[in-house]
Amino acid sequence: MIKKFMLTLFGGLLIMTAAEEAQAADPANVAKMEVSTGGTVVIELLPDIAPKHVERIKTLAGEGFYDGIVFHRVISGFMAQTGDPTGTGMGGSQYPDVPAEFSQYKYKRGTVGMARSQNPDSANSQFFICFTDTGCSFLTGQYTVLGQVTEGMEFIDKVAVGEPPANPDKIVKFTVGE
Repeated sequence: MIKKFMLTLFGGLLIMTAAEEAQAADPANVAKMEVSTGGTVVIELLPDIAPKHVERIKTLAGEGFYDGIVFHRVISGFMAQTGDPTGTGMGGSQYPDVPAEFSQYKYKRGTVGMARSQNPDSANSQFFICFTDTGCSFLTGQYTVLGQVTEGMEFIDKVAVGEPPANPDKIVKFTVGE
């Protein structure tokens, strides 16, 4: 009886430890986005799914590219889009576009995807964050997933709505691995 209890306890501890380790994100792949709505959004970047897109985000964040950029397209029940230095939805970085890295990762609340034009290989610097589990689900397999919000979605929920918003909210500071 005691032996069975000890085996069950030990097995449970092993499973819990493995689960905690599996859920702990590599600090080098954690982005922190301070937003003007009053808080910080934490994003776990997913280099196993989209290595080129994650590398682009890391490069741009390291250059301070995203600091001060507005959310230029925000649609209730769908997503909030940012990453355009012109604030129009037509701009990008100085770097060439990134080829598509589509996956079957399911779009849901807090999923971060790369924005693009009709050309699947046109993602550059713009990205969006989904508001709901169902609002973005149709994007699965058609837009590159590069991350998942793990904390702070309440601050994305407060971003001003519009295309563009009359008084757009912005990214105050965007860092990766700090």
